[in-house]
Amino acid sequence: MSLLGSVRNLLLALCLMLVLGFLYYSAGKLHMHGWGQEPQYDRLGFLLKLDSKISTDLAYKNGNNTEGGCRKGFASAQMTAIFPKFSKPAPMFLDNTYRRWSKLRDFVPPFGIKGQESVIQKILGITKHYTLTSYLDSLTCKRCIIMGNGGILANKSLGSRIDEYDVVIRLNEAPVKGFEKDVGAKTTLRITYPEGAIQKPARYEKDSLFVFAGFKPQDFKWLKYIVYKEKVSPSDGFWKSVATVVPKEPKEIRILNPYFIREAAFTFIGLPVNNGMMGRGNIPTLGTVAITMALHNCDEVAVAGFGYDMNAPNAPLHYYENVKMSAIKESWTHNIGKEKEFLRKLVKGQVITDLTAGI
Repeated sequence: MSLLGSVRNLLLALCLMLVLGFLYYSAGKLHMHGWGQEPQYDRLGFLLKLDSKISTDLAYKNGNNTEGGCRKGFASAQMTAIFPKFSKPAPMFLDNTYRRWSKLRDFVPPFGIKGQESVIQKILGITKHYTLTSYLDSLTCKRCIIMGNGGILANKSLGSRIDEYDVVIRLNEAPVKGFEKDVGAKTTLRITYPEGAIQKPARYEKDSLFVFAGFKPQDFKWLKYIVYKEKVSPSDGFWKSVATVVPKEPKEIRILNPYFIREAAFTFIGLPVNNGMMGRGNIPTLGTVAITMALHNCDEVAVAGFGYDMNAPNAPLHYYENVKMSAIKESWTHNIGKEKEFLRKLVKGQVITDLTAGI
């Protein structure tokens, strides 16, 4: 074969590769945007038009649609409808298989467990329980509600309705006693971190699970002290005083899967990755992390007590105290505006139900 022929064949092969590459790239674009049409999805991958009713081909079609019946797989089906990249499998809590989660090992807290493997192993070695209660695990369909702490809960008399949910998730120090009429009396999980944990042992509910969310390396060290009932230094690298005793047996303590913190921050809200390190405005609030967890593990998801109305500076900030809305200051770690955009997508897409209509 002549040199000219060889060059010609090489050029033809390169042209063919370029054409195939273009077609492959175009196919991806067509899937997301459609040929000659306006984009259907935003930069994160969420369906853009959520205000109108979701089309029947995307809507939930499975399970019990009767009033009061639990709709199996509803939350994940609706989430997939508005966010096709959603992948359901993600366990609530860390167990002895956590080492298999390669991405968890690639990130330091709060987005992973890098550097904390040995302390986590010690904690799991004594807690020995990595799921919900045996009763809840046996349910074929679970309805969950995440309780925010907003003042919007006050005087709504939602307590009895909240207690009807199979799993009631509360956050940090939010009290129940004395506020049952508005927030219910039932607590299944209380998710918190050292600075947010209840400091008075008498205030812990007897039948709830204590769920630890680790945001800093010293948080995991704190949890080890708690489960082994060792002395806790309340000022060991924390930004405020922390609980020194948690009146829970090891079998009642769980470690929240850090996957949900990372997914909420980077995949759902679109916060800065910052090389996988905690930085300005890239930490989701615990409420949004809890919602993310519920989307993977509950069949129906509701919320109450979420949303701040900055146009009402004299409204109560929390349902349990007299602090006003005007007391909110710009957060160094959170981006409340972007977070609210994400939560509104969930409400508009009928993924979650907002009982207090604050989102």
